[in-house]
Amino acid sequence: MLGKIELRSFYALIGIFLAVTCYYITKEMYWFAAAPLVLGLAYLAIFSLDTILYIIAFATPFAITLNDKSSGPALSMPTEPLMFGVLLIFTFKFIFEGRFDRRVLTHPVSIALYFVLLWMFITTLTSSYPLVSLKHMISQLWFIVPFYFLGTQLFREKKNIKRFIWVYLFSLCIVVIYTIIRHGENEWTQKAAHWVMIPFYNDHTAYAAVLALFIPPVIFLWRDKTNLLRERVLSSMAFWVLLIGVILSYTRAAWLSLVLVIVIYFIYLFRIKFKHVLLIGITGLAIFLTVKDDLFMKLEKNRQDSATDFNKHIKSISNISTDASNLERINRWNSALRMWKQRPVMGWGPGTYQFNYAPFQKSNEMTIISTNAGDMGNAHSEYIGPLAEQGVPGMAFIIILVSVIIYTGSMIYSKSENKHSRKMSLAILLGLLTYFIHGIMNNFLDTDKLAVPVWAFVAMIVALDVYHSEPDEAPTKN
Repeated sequence: MLGKIELRSFYALIGIFLAVTCYYITKEMYWFAAAPLVLGLAYLAIFSLDTILYIIAFATPFAITLNDKSSGPALSMPTEPLMFGVLLIFTFKFIFEGRFDRRVLTHPVSIALYFVLLWMFITTLTSSYPLVSLKHMISQLWFIVPFYFLGTQLFREKKNIKRFIWVYLFSLCIVVIYTIIRHGENEWTQKAAHWVMIPFYNDHTAYAAVLALFIPPVIFLWRDKTNLLRERVLSSMAFWVLLIGVILSYTRAAWLSLVLVIVIYFIYLFRIKFKHVLLIGITGLAIFLTVKDDLFMKLEKNRQDSATDFNKHIKSISNISTDASNLERINRWNSALRMWKQRPVMGWGPGTYQFNYAPFQKSNEMTIISTNAGDMGNAHSEYIGPLAEQGVPGMAFIIILVSVIIYTGSMIYSKSENKHSRKMSLAILLGLLTYFIHGIMNNFLDTDKLAVPVWAFVAMIVALDVYHSEPDEAPTKN
């Protein structure tokens, strides 16, 4: 009898919902039809946050930006509203329950991150555009809280690290295949490579950066003998999809980051000591300072612009004479340095570069893609951008955070007693290094497309350090 009553109640609720939906449709208020989806997501957010994190990871490659950034931070749908909801729930639970693993809260990576966020908050108070900086900081929090702090708890189970990578990778490969098909329809030209990934990625450099980020972990999945054969076959296929995608993106920064990461891999593989790497680096710097005048004279003679021909495109990397992309990047960097000189300690405020850099451009440095309005985006560097927006401390804290992440990943690889964790940590660290290198020439951590996987990868490093370093943990085939 009770079952019949519950079934009748269920049918009654469906009938009421359909009736109300029909009413709203007649009033051209179509949004009400999404109510079950919203309620379902709300239920998962309260009772199963890990599922929400997977949903966001899957949706991120498909997410579409609703508006440009000329009026402030853009909103990426549907991911950023979901992340904002997760941020609110986490904040509410932390305030009223106060339970979180102290090993994560006191981890060196977390401590370095606190300084980054604290200085961001302080410079928000002194910002030239306080409201813009406040929005920027909140958006950073809804990236960091779900995918770093909650991510560490999701990755307490090592299988969830692979699961997260697979969830993100599945939708990413669909986007890459879509992009390759569109590229083929446009005769594989370098010009088409700038827009064929639209609407999923607004910039071919961001698109290539995330592909490069996932290549080392995908190689790990391919070579990991604890995986089933079908997983290794699928990961090998995913590797070739990502590699072809990177090549056809014509993104020189992504290509360079992968080449350097291959060199770094061999440094780890052969366990070359840091002091030797440092000695080589200092020697290389000394040689550069000795020949820099002759080198710059030679670079100024390079007039090879970016091109469809791969050899010519690679040669254009060093063209600082006529290549518009390279010259515009230099223009942005010089503008950022001039901004920093005016406000060396506090900067102009987080997220405000694009609203302030126009007067700092020089006419002889501007290019055909420059704008007098100064509304064409950021400083093209994860390190120089904070220097202009948050002064010397802002840049220093970012460099310290990156250094602590690299050190943590390196220590896991060199000292962990768990062989599987060592290999996994190296793959994830190499993925992060592709972005840290790429970040010298571009910055995308203010977008969900890169912030979600980057902060998730950082959480994986911390989780491996805190939870998965014991030798008695034996991975099993999934």
